[in-house]
Amino acid sequence: MTELSSHTEKLAKIRESIGQVVVGQENLVDRLLLAMLCNGHVLLEGVPGVAKTLTVNTLAKAVHATFSRIQFTPDLLPGDLTGTLIYDPRTHEFTPEKGPIFANLLLADEINRAPAKVQSALLEAMQEKQVTLGKETFPLPKPFLVLATQNPVEQEGTYQLPEAQVDRFMFKLKVGYPPMEEELIVMQRMARAQPLLEIAAIMTLEELMEMRAALEKIFIDEKVERYILRLVDASRYPENYGLELGRYLRFGASPRASIFLSLAARGQAMMKGRDYATPQDVKDVAHDILRHRLAISYRAEAEGMTSDDILDQILSKVPVTV
Repeated sequence: MTELSSHTEKLAKIRESIGQVVVGQENLVDRLLLAMLCNGHVLLEGVPGVAKTLTVNTLAKAVHATFSRIQFTPDLLPGDLTGTLIYDPRTHEFTPEKGPIFANLLLADEINRAPAKVQSALLEAMQEKQVTLGKETFPLPKPFLVLATQNPVEQEGTYQLPEAQVDRFMFKLKVGYPPMEEELIVMQRMARAQPLLEIAAIMTLEELMEMRAALEKIFIDEKVERYILRLVDASRYPENYGLELGRYLRFGASPRASIFLSLAARGQAMMKGRDYATPQDVKDVAHDILRHRLAISYRAEAEGMTSDDILDQILSKVPVTV
């Protein structure tokens, strides 16, 4: 068995194992695995009760990772997240007390309920993979992923996430209600005194880091890279591609979008057992990577147009080859 097929088989086993606990949500599970491969953070948007927390917790168990869940609230302090310095009166010294952020997988539940100071503390951790307590800087464990949830319906007591922070999330995933047949299975499985919530670890963190190293060997042709650049450029200058979208966009995707599209396309290829990325791999991940990077105008909102609608037009109009 080749190294690539071994990694692909391992990822398939994790997907199958999570499916023993989480019914449906295949796209969510695939994107979380892809985010782990590409070392990217994920923003989950969905109504309560659609298994967002359960899926993340189950994924942590499947890869034998440490897991922390923090319920974000308006009165949360940065120290509640990162930890603080504790004064010892016997030695007259301050010792660091590390917070729940020191975990491989951090679930930030209802992230948009926390104030700006907490968001800025999380921003350092997401970008620099480190936390500063007093004068000391502590590296976060490897891997370190933030999986944040927000409720699209509830707006009372919430804060708008800074655009710089939203841009640091590799994916923004929309999690909807399950189909009725899947919900029937959920009801039958979970409406018990002791529902099945435990799974065995399928993969170690060392194996995950090996997969990340193998991802570097996935080939992406320059033509595919140029296609990625055209997609991103079309979100900034749509008129150059015959798209009448200028009035619907305040600004387009950042250079991070190009980087993440390239990474995710190669990760998608690995999950499918290929050692090369195709334009279709780019298209498969484009919505999840770009939807939160397009700032739509008030006119677009008034006309009921979403960033996904805009992306549909961009993907249909921008040529794969020139």
